[in-house]
Amino acid sequence: MIKILAIGNSFSEDAIEYYLHGLAKAGGYKVIIGNLYIGGAPLDLHWKNAQNNADVYDYRKVGLDGKKERFPKTSISKALADEKWDYISFQQASPKSGLFDTFKEPLPLLFNYVKEKATNPKVKYIWHQTWAYAQNSTHNGFASYNKDQMRMYEAIADASGKVSSLIPIDIVVPAGTAIQNARTKLGDVLCRDGYHLELNVGRYTASCAWYEEIFKQNVVGNTYKPEKVSDADALTAQQAAHKAVKKPFKVSKIK
Repeated sequence: MIKILAIGNSFSEDAIEYYLHGLAKAGGYKVIIGNLYIGGAPLDLHWKNAQNNADVYDYRKVGLDGKKERFPKTSISKALADEKWDYISFQQASPKSGLFDTFKEPLPLLFNYVKEKATNPKVKYIWHQTWAYAQNSTHNGFASYNKDQMRMYEAIADASGKVSSLIPIDIVVPAGTAIQNARTKLGDVLCRDGYHLELNVGRYTASCAWYEEIFKQNVVGNTYKPEKVSDADALTAQQAAHKAVKKPFKVSKIK
């Protein structure tokens, strides 16, 4: 059994709460998935909440049966103690995800806190590389990248490649690269509001990247897909994720 906890926000919700369990089950794995959720939460807020032991998270937990439970008003320390987590992920809030300077102060402090509280001495640490916004996104944070999707993607890829200089990360999950790869075939349709992922193939693509990176199994050919995703689009999502795991910081075209 594999236990995964994200210290995240709505981008970890998109990536792991809906389809990762189904992919894991189809691959023959038992999995428990936790997400410490605050919408839009950046690293410095997570660190502040850790210091204050603040009960401010909506802790969502997908159990072995695939059913989701919610535990409102949970602290980071409480969620860390809830399971012997095999993987714990960190991420930056999406507007700052390509601004490496915003990682430098809070991430090492948050990491040290988590490391001290984690109950599994063999836990592995993940950096969740998030995705660039849709080209027509009206999100205020898009201005940091001149409202240019490719510029934002390249900044995210660059920043995620440098995280290991700050903390001893074991895995980068290249969800952002998977989304960018899928866009080469499907077009700019993978966000539902300019920044959150489209509910079906968008979320599925990110989950495929998580699946392959954690389980070290090629996701191409995995039999699980969301009901509303066509076979062709599911294959594109799987290929996009597979190529992202091979080249996490560079766009690969999907034919």
